[in-house]
Amino acid sequence: MLRVVKSKLKTFVGGIHPKDDGKSFTAGKKVVPASLPNKAYLFLNQHIGKPAQPIVQKGDTVKKGQLIAESQGFISANVHASISGKVVDIAPWPHPIAGVKLPAIIIERAEDDSWVEDIAAIPDIDHNISEAEIMHRIKSAGIVGLGGATFPTHVKLAPPKDKKIDMVVVNGAECEPYLTCDHRLMLENPYEIIQGLKWFMKCIGCNSAHIGIEGNKKDAYLLIKDTVSKESAIKVDLVEVKYPQGAEHQIIKALLGREFKPRQLPLEVGVTVINVSTAFAIYEAVKYGRPLIQRIITVSGNGIENPQNFFVRLGTPVKQLLEDAKVTGDINKIIFGGPMMGIAQGDIETAVTVKGIGGIIALRKARKWNSSACIRCGRCIDSCPYGLNPSELSVLSEAKNFDLMLESNVLECKECGCCSYICPSKRPIVHLIKFAKAEIAKQEVRA
Repeated sequence: MLRVVKSKLKTFVGGIHPKDDGKSFTAGKKVVPASLPNKAYLFLNQHIGKPAQPIVQKGDTVKKGQLIAESQGFISANVHASISGKVVDIAPWPHPIAGVKLPAIIIERAEDDSWVEDIAAIPDIDHNISEAEIMHRIKSAGIVGLGGATFPTHVKLAPPKDKKIDMVVVNGAECEPYLTCDHRLMLENPYEIIQGLKWFMKCIGCNSAHIGIEGNKKDAYLLIKDTVSKESAIKVDLVEVKYPQGAEHQIIKALLGREFKPRQLPLEVGVTVINVSTAFAIYEAVKYGRPLIQRIITVSGNGIENPQNFFVRLGTPVKQLLEDAKVTGDINKIIFGGPMMGIAQGDIETAVTVKGIGGIIALRKARKWNSSACIRCGRCIDSCPYGLNPSELSVLSEAKNFDLMLESNVLECKECGCCSYICPSKRPIVHLIKFAKAEIAKQEVRA
């Protein structure tokens, strides 16, 4: 069931909002540290781009924060040890997003949890750091987009010379149901987020930033607004509570009124976008030289007795987090990420956390829908934030008419899932579109 939203807040055309978004489970709870894993499983693929290359071997002893795999090429990111201990294996492990086994460095924890020796705060760095040093620290830390995209952050700091960036948009919307990790971060670390943003702006040579926060987080909005009260270059606005308000196209449209094609990047309209969690990671890297080895993850859902936002070391087994949050025994679905764009997990015994995961949703009595034929109601068209005709695309996919799907701009689809959510016939529209995209990609390889 949908709630009709009547709001004067900034927004975009299309989208949906569930009546019960599940955020109340964790929105009022402070972030707590998760228990340390006995073993950490650190994939070489934790970002978009080329996998990192291991620089440790089985049997090596490593310290927390030590570089264990180096980035390969420009679009790639370093990987660091999230715990101190011994490398017990470098072997394929089930990747929670890719759905196949990919190489991971497996570390068995030692009692010592101190940082590797060269990580420490630098005095007076707030005002005395060069753009080159900021870039070096962000790249060295292996920071990627923590809103889910996992695009290496240092790449955003080096836009093409013919593209002038005049605005940094900060995504504080957190529009996926259940997730509150960004909300809590804004409440508990507003200064660090803003300082990380200011270093990002300095490095990219951009003098303006605009932060968008959904209207259901007015406490965070007021706190961030107060934090930037003396920063004339940084503006903060509430945006409408609607999914996918945090997507790049939608938040840029809502805040700035600028539009670009779905397959284009924000730099086409002079914008780059970072998430509040990414800004916090930048602060940690620049201020303390700390690599990205942990992040906040929301563990929630009706299958969890004690939903929490945990500070989690990367590579921590999901089963351990579920036990920390007191999972019930009758769950029948685990989702990595939010329920709209997240990935259902087939085996929680092997599932582990990675840089791009902001939530783990455990559900009991999750319904299995029986789909029926499209009734041409048009609700999916109204909800599509990219102006597509999802109904038509799904029917064409069933007919395997991929050429006509290309003519109907199927590649413009960002797979947000609004169409599937709103469909009264419960048709798996997004899955049909994903299938078609995969088949089109195969055809292009064979051509």
